[in-house]
Amino acid sequence: MYQTLLTSLDNTIFTITINRPDKLNALNKTVFEALNKALDEVYTNTEIRSVIITGAGNKAFVAGADIAEFTDLSKEEALAMAQRGQDTFFRIENSPKPVIAAVNGFALGGGCELAMACHFRIASANARFGQPEVNLGLIPGYGGTQRLTHLIGKGRAIELLISATLIDAATALQYGLVNYVVAPEELLDKAISVLTGINTKAPLAVAAAIQCANASLGSTGGYAMEVNEFAACFATADAKEGAAAFLGKRKPEFKGK
Repeated sequence: MYQTLLTSLDNTIFTITINRPDKLNALNKTVFEALNKALDEVYTNTEIRSVIITGAGNKAFVAGADIAEFTDLSKEEALAMAQRGQDTFFRIENSPKPVIAAVNGFALGGGCELAMACHFRIASANARFGQPEVNLGLIPGYGGTQRLTHLIGKGRAIELLISATLIDAATALQYGLVNYVVAPEELLDKAISVLTGINTKAPLAVAAAIQCANASLGSTGGYAMEVNEFAACFATADAKEGAAAFLGKRKPEFKGK
């Protein structure tokens, strides 16, 4: 049904698998289009009570955005791309049905942002998390600056955002970024087990609890600022250098311009 996703519905649990293993499941425009269609199904199909989002293969949940799409973007195009990503991830965050990220392997950049948009996260022991956008002369644009701060606190979030440091699953558990860490072969079973219990609860009460918890995060002004600053970064020479260096497999030379 989808070019870049696999979906299945089993015992009211809908599993969405990002399926670009040759690209470490990197997010591109096609993935976002497919993900939105899958979310339409989540919102409208009464047989779906809860959702798992995961990645194909055992190397990556989602290793980031597809940097090949970043080359030659104008500031206006970058703003539209960031807004599209935020809109999709808001749909996940605001889903009345619980959405768990089953994080297998790398969850970097847009992949970490996708995981954080889910209501909570279960990680395999080999998972790695990070927001390395500053390596490209950029910042997260899909809500990462906001959700990371909400989840792990301002000090730790700023350190990860400006150092591009990756953290392992054990550290993510310590920071409160994930709820559980399990062996890779137990990841989906754990997610199914947790959701099976949740699915016995009253659906309207579950939806209300999610809505109220989301409301505690307050104003969305920070998300709007992120979109604008993400787009502004694309107008810099550093961003062009960062993307070129990444695609050329070399270290970038940033000039602060």
